[in-house]
Amino acid sequence: MKVAVWDTYVNREDGTIMHFDILVPDNLTNKETIFNFGINYLRTKSFKTGQLTSNECRLCHIEQATEEIVSSIANKGYFIIEMENCN
Repeated sequence: MKVAVWDTYVNREDGTIMHFDILVPDNLTNKETIFNFGINYLRTKSFKTGQLTSNECRLCHIEQATEEIVSSIANKGYFIIEMENCN
């Protein structure tokens, strides 16, 4: 399965910047749906964050999904890769 990687940066309430990727099937192009996946992920955090918009989240590239990513997409529609300041 090929996935689209959406490179995402969001300000945290403490002033640091979170960096994470939202991975979705490469044929999913509805930005609102993808942003909602990111918003759902942010709701799982114990700290407050800024808004997630097209300024913070952009299509980066397409890559081949691992089994773990395919499983997550099958269960919830997306997969998150935490890069920086996500905890």
